[in-house]
Amino acid sequence: MKKAAVLLFLFALVIIIIPAAVVIPFTHKAVGEQKQSLSSNRTQSAAQQSLITVSVYRSEQKQTDHVDLNDYLVGVVGSEMPAKFRVEALKAQAIAARTYIMARIIENSDVRVTDTVQNQVYHSPEELKKIWGKDYDWKMKKVKKAVDGTHNQVITYNGKLISPVFFSTSNGQTENAKDYWTNDVPYLKSVPSPWDKLSPRYRNTKSISIRAVEQALDINLANNQGVLGKVVRKTSTGHIALYEIAGKRFTGRQVREKLKLSSTDFQLTRVDNQIKVLTMGSGHDVGMSQYGAEGMAREGKAAEQIITYFYKGTQISKMTVKGEKEIAKK
Repeated sequence: MKKAAVLLFLFALVIIIIPAAVVIPFTHKAVGEQKQSLSSNRTQSAAQQSLITVSVYRSEQKQTDHVDLNDYLVGVVGSEMPAKFRVEALKAQAIAARTYIMARIIENSDVRVTDTVQNQVYHSPEELKKIWGKDYDWKMKKVKKAVDGTHNQVITYNGKLISPVFFSTSNGQTENAKDYWTNDVPYLKSVPSPWDKLSPRYRNTKSISIRAVEQALDINLANNQGVLGKVVRKTSTGHIALYEIAGKRFTGRQVREKLKLSSTDFQLTRVDNQIKVLTMGSGHDVGMSQYGAEGMAREGKAAEQIITYFYKGTQISKMTVKGEKEIAKK
């Protein structure tokens, strides 16, 4: 039996046999709406921890690696967030990464995730060594400190693991989930993120050929120079909700994804045979801003404060894996 399957089986046993002792979040408030084991215990043996492995499909190697949870988290945090960031920001990233993968494993014990942005970007230690070069030792030490320092911590909302989406940089305000994905998520609400102005990705420019824009949007552009298209509606955060161009209307998300723009806060201008694009921010803008997390960490905020700021109404909970012998003793 695969380790992940064993884990899910043990979760089920604990819930059935000793329900009063299972789902106890870090704040000691009872919950119980999800098949997961959360506890206020602060330590856990290496043997228990190794029950959890992650099946990662390596997109370049075309193979599946089975990686210990903590090793997987180190690979994700080291790939998703600059290791030069403050430790508290890296800790927030580690908690988000752990929450994401544990929710997937609990939902389906045989789940296999990719090593790309489709799930979470992951690189092995050998790959990170090539990427980081001479900085490998100090960067790896720092990332491991962040993962170890958040041992078994996950993010919950009303007793359930959340979907901890994150992105690089906002335009100064994160977006409501309903304004980007249409579905309203109570903990993915817009919040100010003024720290993002310090990000190198806060203001972005690129050029796209007229032909490429026409093909991507399936339109025919006139020869008019200057501002291209018009904003029909913006969200409350200044992101484009609806855009009209060449007689067709698109959501801001559609334009962003079809033209591969940095964000939905954009401006298109035609200059000769090129479309000049200006965007503010980088990413879908929903959830935790990574540069916002770094800004908060610089101000002395702890990982928990960062998490609960960007994911409204959530709390940090402790996850405990119960072994068969431990359950039998109960």
